[in-house]
Amino acid sequence: MELDFAEATDRGRVRDHNEDYLGCALPEIAEREHSHGWLFVLADGVGGQEKGEVASRTAVETLLADFRGAARDQPLRTLLPRLVQNANEKVYEAGLAAKPRGAPMATTVVACALRHDRAVVSHVGDSRCYLIRGGRARGITRDHTMVSEQARLGLISDREAAEAETRHVLTRSLGNAMFVGVDTSEHLVLAGDVLLLCSDGLHGAVPAGEIADIVTPGADLNVAARQLIDAANERDGGDNVSVQ
Repeated sequence: MELDFAEATDRGRVRDHNEDYLGCALPEIAEREHSHGWLFVLADGVGGQEKGEVASRTAVETLLADFRGAARDQPLRTLLPRLVQNANEKVYEAGLAAKPRGAPMATTVVACALRHDRAVVSHVGDSRCYLIRGGRARGITRDHTMVSEQARLGLISDREAAEAETRHVLTRSLGNAMFVGVDTSEHLVLAGDVLLLCSDGLHGAVPAGEIADIVTPGADLNVAARQLIDAANERDGGDNVSVQ
């Protein structure tokens, strides 16, 4: 597999600090490309709780370290959700250990592992993964939010969900309890595909169609990443925004 990637993060126009965190584990040698592959992780510390930036960093660094240390040739479909579950425990324990008297902390996470012609995506919360193919950006994760659940049940329309004041209220996140439900999916990757991980600072401001217009076939991914962040800040700017 020939793979190109870019990543960028920005605190936005309103927040005084950035609670997003991202990182990647790349195969250092060809042998690990076949035995482990690549891992990309993005997390968005939950606002309104303490130490969101600690939660997001703990989640990402735990996932990357565990992926690098995993036994060779483990099926990504079972490995990745297990690693996310361990990251959840680390965030939960970090909250309990914080002084004084603990500090509740939580974060979303979306992780994408690639090996051969397959991508496995695990996520908790409302950070998303899009598959961009043929000029169209299609979400391959489902937000764990109250309005997303209502839309899935047909109680409100997708448009109402996108405009609801409660659209950022999460039903799941890392760090709230010792165990969390992790959604995982597997996808065939074709030549020319782009997988985009992002926090809600992007998808809450920039529609999928515009994302696809920016990430065009053959685009310079570093330029596209910056353009996505600029578009989010121009449209809104009220939240941290991160893309991989």
